[in-house]
Amino acid sequence: MGYDRNISPVDWYMGAYLLRFMELGDPKRNDPERRFLSWENTVLVRASTFDEAFAKVEAIGKSNATRYRGGPEGVPVKWQYLGVTQLLPIYEEVGDGAEIAWAEHRGRTLKNLRRLVKKKQELKQ
Repeated sequence: MGYDRNISPVDWYMGAYLLRFMELGDPKRNDPERRFLSWENTVLVRASTFDEAFAKVEAIGKSNATRYRGGPEGVPVKWQYLGVTQLLPIYEEVGDGAEIAWAEHRGRTLKNLRRLVKKKQELKQ
């Protein structure tokens, strides 16, 4: 069997899923041009196959799609699960210094590369 870059040799995957916030009574909640607050959450899952990892990320995302009453008026609101946005196999055992993701930046000037680097204070939320 050959090498498959979609399979983690250590059975770990990094996945992300997207949720959007909406008021359930909003008549424009399904307008594709409307802007919404959204969260893209990134999780680690242990799985022996890509399909199993996808299913786990999807299940986690769906479990975080919650309805409740928000604000002082108790308006019915919901975090709606939209789907998986990313699924990457991890190639090393998880631990301090393990590489879990990477990005290639081709043809960027040094000036633009330096703009990618943040100071510690800028990274705090």
